[in-house]
Amino acid sequence: MTGFVSFVGSGPGDPELLTLKAVDRLRRADVVLFDDLSSGPLLDHIRAGATLVPVGKRAGRPSPSQAHVSQLLVDHAATGAHVVRLKSGDPAIFGRLEEEIVALRTAGIAFEIVPGVTSASAAAAAAAIPLTRRLSARRVQFVTGHDVTGGLPGALNMAALADAQATTVVFMPKRTFAALFAQLCAHGLSPDTPALLAENVGHPDQRLHRSTIAGLARMLATELGSAPALILYGPLRGEDEA
Repeated sequence: MTGFVSFVGSGPGDPELLTLKAVDRLRRADVVLFDDLSSGPLLDHIRAGATLVPVGKRAGRPSPSQAHVSQLLVDHAATGAHVVRLKSGDPAIFGRLEEEIVALRTAGIAFEIVPGVTSASAAAAAAAIPLTRRLSARRVQFVTGHDVTGGLPGALNMAALADAQATTVVFMPKRTFAALFAQLCAHGLSPDTPALLAENVGHPDQRLHRSTIAGLARMLATELGSAPALILYGPLRGEDEA
């Protein structure tokens, strides 16, 4: 008998941001494969007796390959188990979802996707800023800060990323933001563009640092740290703010 896989978004880490559907799938799971950022209190919803398999990937640390994770999903589902693949944020946003879906489709295993609160939305909410503004930010764009080699991706649409009337969210940005900053300025974006560095979003040690893209580039050139982070930049401040 073939099992079933639920790709579940855990949100940024705050257990209160789990959806009701996510909690239901966790309670009914036989096996849960979870990321590093989808751990802690989030796992309290899993029933006793379920199998928990950590498969997190963190930069600079030993971690399972994507092929291994995909095979684990297939192997567990092939036993007839209901498998939950617990991913931080929303599984469809920089979550390596497509590779795992391809593996399941190739093996003939059914699946569903349960969306979660993306860390971009959670960071904006924590900072009390809107991602869109009626007159000055009619577009939101998400971009990854590094490619498979860990460097800044080479095929970025810099004209779009330098659009002063868009809110841009950079995932996994810290190691490459100085290089991105230089390209943004070369494409016309002001160094004084408001920016927010959000670290450990949704966790008790969450840290929000407001600055400009120039200020963050200078800071990250010498102070990286290991906390997972996002950078938001664009029209983040209202006219009544300093």
